[in-house]
Order: sequence, then C-alpha cells, then structure tokens
Amino acid sequence: MKNSLIQKYNVPGPRYTSYPTVPYWNEADFLYQNWIDTLKKTFAESNSKEGISLYIHLPFCESMCTFCGCNKRITKNHGVENPYIEAVLKEWILYCKILGEKPQIKEIHLGGGTPTFFSPKNLEDLINGIFCHATKAKDYEFSFEGHPNNTTHEHLRKLYDLGFRRVSFGVQDYSEKVQKAIHREQPFHNVAKVTFWAREIGYTSIGHDIIFGLPFQQLADVIDTVEKTKSLQPDRLAFYSYAHVPWIKGNGQRGFKDEDLPKDQEKRMLYQTGKELLLENGYHEVGMDHFALETDSLFEAFKNGQLHRNFMGYSSSKTQLMIGLGVSSISDSWYSFAQNEKKLEDYYQILQWDKLPIFRGHLLNNEDLIIRKHILNLMCRFETSWENECDYFDEIPEVLIQLQEMQKDGLLLIGESFIQVTGNGKPYIRNICMAFDLHLRRKAPETELFSMTI
Repeated sequence: MKNSLIQKYNVPGPRYTSYPTVPYWNEADFLYQNWIDTLKKTFAESNSKEGISLYIHLPFCESMCTFCGCNKRITKNHGVENPYIEAVLKEWILYCKILGEKPQIKEIHLGGGTPTFFSPKNLEDLINGIFCHATKAKDYEFSFEGHPNNTTHEHLRKLYDLGFRRVSFGVQDYSEKVQKAIHREQPFHNVAKVTFWAREIGYTSIGHDIIFGLPFQQLADVIDTVEKTKSLQPDRLAFYSYAHVPWIKGNGQRGFKDEDLPKDQEKRMLYQTGKELLLENGYHEVGMDHFALETDSLFEAFKNGQLHRNFMGYSSSKTQLMIGLGVSSISDSWYSFAQNEKKLEDYYQILQWDKLPIFRGHLLNNEDLIIRKHILNLMCRFETSWENECDYFDEIPEVLIQLQEMQKDGLLLIGESFIQVTGNGKPYIRNICMAFDLHLRRKAPETELFSMTI
C-alpha cells in the first residue's frame, strides 16, 4: 500500500513557505508603492502589539555546497564583509524612515549563505546598527545559522551577548561519501564541538539540520547520522527532504547525476527510518520535516496551536510583518510580498539611489488571504476549517472532491466544515495543500518549477 501511495503522490509540488508561491506572484500588476502602502498599514496594526520580524540574508560562502538551492556568492575574500553590512544597514535605515517610528523587533534570523562567514565583530556591528533605530519587543527570539566548520567560540559568545538564544547547525549527513558528493566535508567532532560550546554558553535552543535523499545516501548512512545526532541531543531538528532543482540558475546542484539519488520508496524509507528513530528517543514531529524535544519552544508552539510558517521556515512566534534585509530576501506584510534584487551588484546599485532594492512582489487579494490561512493551518496544525463564513471560498466543493481520493487512501478525514490530516497523511502534507492551491489548479506549470513532494 505504501509503495503504491508513493508512486501515486510523488509529484512536483511547492513547499508552501508562502501562498501564493513565488512562481504564481502577479508581478506585472505589482507596484513599488503597493509594498510601501501595505508595509505602513501592517506596521500600524501590529508593531505596538506584537512587534516585527527581521530576516537578514548573509550570502557569502567560502565554498559551494552542491546540495544547496539558496542564493549565495562564493568567495574567500573577506573584504566583502564591511561593504555588505553597510548596505544592509542602509536598507534598514530606509525602512525606518518609511515606518516613521522605532520598530519593536520580536524576531531576528540570520540566514544565508553562511552567516558565520562574517567575523564576530562585523556581526556585532550589524546587530548594534539595527538597534540604533529599533527596540527589542517583549519575549524576543533571535537566531542564526552556523556552519560547524567555521563557527568559533567567539561567534557563539558574541551573538549570545547580543541576545541570541537559538542556533541551528547544518549537518546534512555524516557519511564521508555523501559529504564528498555534496562538497560539504565536516567531521562529527566539529559538530559536537560547536554544539557543546553553544550549550555551555547558555543557548536555550540548539538545532541540527539533516537531509534525506542526498546522492549516494543509503539507509545505513541515515541511521548513523541519526544515532550521532541523538548523542548530541539537539533541542530541535529539521529533517529535510533534499530538493533536487538543478534547473534553477546558480544553485550549484552538480557533481552528481540524477541516478545517484535515492528515489521513491527508497527515499521514503530513509525518512521513515530516521523519523522512527527520532520518535523513539523523545523527539516529537512538529509540522513538516521538523522534530523537537518537549522542552523546546517549537514543540510548545505546536502543542498550543501557535506554530507559524513563513519564508524563514517554522517559527514559535508569529508577527504580521516580516522585513527581509539583504540580497534576494523576501518581505511579508501579510497583505503583500516583496523580494529584493537577487544579484548583489544590482542590490548595491539601487541602494545608492536611496530606494528599497525591490524587484518583484505580489499584492494578495481576498481569495489569496483566505487560501493562505488554510494552507498555514494545514502546514502548522495538520487541520483546517471553514466553519466561519469568512474562511469559506467558492471552490471548497471542488477541493473536497479532489480530497476524497486522499480520504480513501487514509491520508485525511473530511468533516462537514473541516479536514484533519491523519498520521499516515503527514508525509503527504504538500500534496494536501496543493488541493487548496487555486493558482496551481487554474494554471499547471509548463516548465519545471518545484521539487518532488516525497
């Protein structure tokens, strides 16, 4: 049965960090002023109540990891650090001038690229520069992504002193063969060292990112990686499916062939085995591809129905406004999305004109807002409802017809005004969300856009 379900549902599909997904943004009708207007509206509605979130993209890496689909710039020249931080702070100042009053920052996440490419001093200058024009909201949460090979004790100490309490380390897999294929060679003792340092310094949430479906990865590799991970007891884990999207320009997914990747049932077995090992050792499944100990804030948020998902991934706190700073970053005012220039030189150039470096976006209409809520409910709570009239949309009967097949397959339960995803349905959550995706239903992709759902 499981074999046939995998064959049936393993299709290209979005990961739903947003709705509408980026390929379906209505860029043609989006105006720069749309972003400014919705930015001000959301800031006025939410800053004093909940604060805002900042995502800061730090794109530089010293070497290319061939599993990575992120926007990055490969260089060993650390002279790029200061000009980039100056540019990000200039972008932030432009935002603060538009907002008109000091933002309360609830959440900061430093992503990349490799945030720990930057020196501790430069990261300190970045964060202090941000707070020259902002204050910390109550119960703020600051986090960053660390590379085990170059995260130093000074990095961890400096960011801790600046208010960071959560760090995630990119592990991927401990197999030497897999590491060589993805050009991410890092021994276990490097991961153990930074994990112990972080715990000793006082970080309250230490995360590890591991991936299944990597080239040459076998079941024994996943078992070994999970066993080593368990020995370090990170507070939370992202256990991602490798997203193979080699058609995206500049993502660096090369150095191996399609036939080197585990597929379908073989790939699903990697996930199922890893998941069972994690559940046996005190981790709880939280959302899609995430696991956490009971003591971690991510599990608490999931248990209390407060888990949120945005362009930064899963979060234990929700803000209506998220501003993305840096090249390629995406901002979310709830009513619209806006993405920065993806090419570093263009990002710098537009900032010289004292203008936000936005090159595309999408203004959400009422239908988008309703569907977005349902997809967020499914991704964060594994259920959604249209019991309230404001959550109903005209295509609900068509959606339910499509979902009836999934109900027959035991993936979900359909009620009079709700659906609930079953335990068997959780691995197929992207497929379930696709039934609600009206943009996707109305216009199927004509070219390759998304990774496989399984």
